[in-house]
Amino acid sequence: MSRDLLLEIGVEEMPSAFMSKALDDFKKLAEQKLTENRINYSAVYTLGTPRRLVLNIKGLKEKQPDTTVENRGPKKTSAFDKDNKPTKAALGFARAQGIEVDDLQIQAVDGVEYVFAVKKVVGVSSEAILPEILLDIIHSLSFPKSMRWGYYQTRFARPIRWLLALYGKDIISIQVENVKSDRITYGHRFLAPEAITVNSVADYFKLLKKQYVIVDQNERSSIIWQQVQEVAQQAGGIAMENEELLEEVSFLIEYPSAFRGSFSESYLNIPPEVLTTSMIEHQRYFPVFDENKQLLPFFIGVRNGNKDSLDIVRAGNERVLKARLEDALFFWEEDTKNPLADMTTGLANVMFHEKLGSVADKVERLKKLAIYIGQELNLGSVDLIDRAARLCKADLLSNMVYEFPELQGIMGRYYALHSGEKSEVAEAILEHYLPRFAGDRLPTTAIGIVLALAERIDNLTACFAIGIRPSGSQDPYALRRQALGVVNIILDLNLKIDLKKLIDQAFKGLTDIETEGSRDEISNELMDFIWQRLRGVMLERGFSHDVADAVLALPVSDLGDVQLRMRVIQEFKASDRYEDFMVVYNRTHNLTKKWDSTEVDPEVMIDESEKKLYQHYFEVKESVNDNIIKRDYPAALTTLTELRADIDQFFTAVMVMVEDEKLKAARLGMLRGIAELCNSVADFSKLN
Repeated sequence: MSRDLLLEIGVEEMPSAFMSKALDDFKKLAEQKLTENRINYSAVYTLGTPRRLVLNIKGLKEKQPDTTVENRGPKKTSAFDKDNKPTKAALGFARAQGIEVDDLQIQAVDGVEYVFAVKKVVGVSSEAILPEILLDIIHSLSFPKSMRWGYYQTRFARPIRWLLALYGKDIISIQVENVKSDRITYGHRFLAPEAITVNSVADYFKLLKKQYVIVDQNERSSIIWQQVQEVAQQAGGIAMENEELLEEVSFLIEYPSAFRGSFSESYLNIPPEVLTTSMIEHQRYFPVFDENKQLLPFFIGVRNGNKDSLDIVRAGNERVLKARLEDALFFWEEDTKNPLADMTTGLANVMFHEKLGSVADKVERLKKLAIYIGQELNLGSVDLIDRAARLCKADLLSNMVYEFPELQGIMGRYYALHSGEKSEVAEAILEHYLPRFAGDRLPTTAIGIVLALAERIDNLTACFAIGIRPSGSQDPYALRRQALGVVNIILDLNLKIDLKKLIDQAFKGLTDIETEGSRDEISNELMDFIWQRLRGVMLERGFSHDVADAVLALPVSDLGDVQLRMRVIQEFKASDRYEDFMVVYNRTHNLTKKWDSTEVDPEVMIDESEKKLYQHYFEVKESVNDNIIKRDYPAALTTLTELRADIDQFFTAVMVMVEDEKLKAARLGMLRGIAELCNSVADFSKLN
């Protein structure tokens, strides 16, 4: 038999940012604890609103199944003497397991015999152990910030106000501090504040919906989006799709009612990003656009409640937004009174980092590195790169970016255009921040690409130089994200540039900075750090672990070349020639692992098979090296497979490890040379 279980933790309103992870953790903890306690179930669901975290377990069995537990003890040779009498080890183990020595069993594990205590454990009722399990789950939940309340010691996201715990129709008795579980819950804080008695799990959701609470966050989110779209259509527009905003709004309310507000068209003279940022970040409104993606003077808010008195709600929200937009208009007008270039004079007074100097110092490093990259890639003119680099941080001193930091770069572009700067410069100011997050768009203009790459390489090199590294989950300078940006920019835009040289060039801008470690040590550590990000990207793109490791083991610092080698090897592994190649590689590599020299004296060779192999190797070597220079790796690998027949004949005809040291050295040197020639494409010892 089975019943459904419901646990509701009623709390003061929780921050929306906590909810998604809390519900995921709630589900995982429940599944883990039930499995550990051998209680079977059909499915586990977690749901939530700002005032409640809900665990709903379907088909929870009423009793643990009986089971047999086998505990391994000492080896048989230690448990029994030569006369087969139990030793102290056997007696102590049996006593600890609560069984008689005669009941111990002998079982072999990997060819070794051990004594085992085999016990049948009778399952107990779920009701007997559910209180302990539920309390364990509650106390195991963690949050970004927790709090204590009153004089109690329990820590939770917000104070716990009630506990509803039902197994079918029966109450599960638990207590957290002064709160005891019952069959009582509460509806919407204002529309239905009275206590509600829940007689069974099946009644719970129906009762709450009548009391203006939609418990299922997915259902709530769907209702919100449907309402938002309908209201936008009524206004003749289209609501902005924003998954993060939709999730946040869903976790801010229990019962949604969308409404439309408006603002003066005069504010549309402000850049639309400013208006949408004010709406989304500060007020959690959905902006509305026309079919040409032009912002309309409307917004859509979502009320936590029903549709009563929406006119009053609308008027209040319009007043609040108007104040925000008035501030934005003031900032825009103040910032555009002078050219963007005038803002750069203050960058010397803004600290970038105490060990790395001011933002002006940062800009000077960025400018030199960007010009170098532009020349290496033949992208953009020196004059325009210089101008864009000088202006790219200027908007940090604007009133608008001070109020809305997330608009850095975006406002710089608008101010540059307003100041009469060339469009290439203005776009580069915006694009040098791209990509800002995983999945974000990449820079597309020549100068934007150059500046974006220079920005990240300078940040990474400078931080590593002064000892700043990500640690565990801590990465306050977003170095992992910046390294991923470098990888994605180079790979997706097909840039042919030597990353090692790029880092060395970045170091030239750090001449007046005291570094923690030598340049070579820091450079190698940074290369390894970027290579770890590159490996992750390659695995996401479908390359196997062993192929990624084989290529990354080589001292190749051109990311495009790395990706090309991986693609070739992954395809080569599936080809008919792969077996021949691996025979050539394995037979030469395995025998010469401890032999470092590739020197060969052909004069000491005596057998025709080794002379033939050496001649063929000499011919192949020139062809393979030529193909590698051309990056024609398929041809290089195919050419190496041609050695298969000569390799087989050589190993059939001669013994490598002979007493004649000169002959042995010649044979090992030749084999070592073949193995290293194979490894010039990738380290094939790492392939599965």
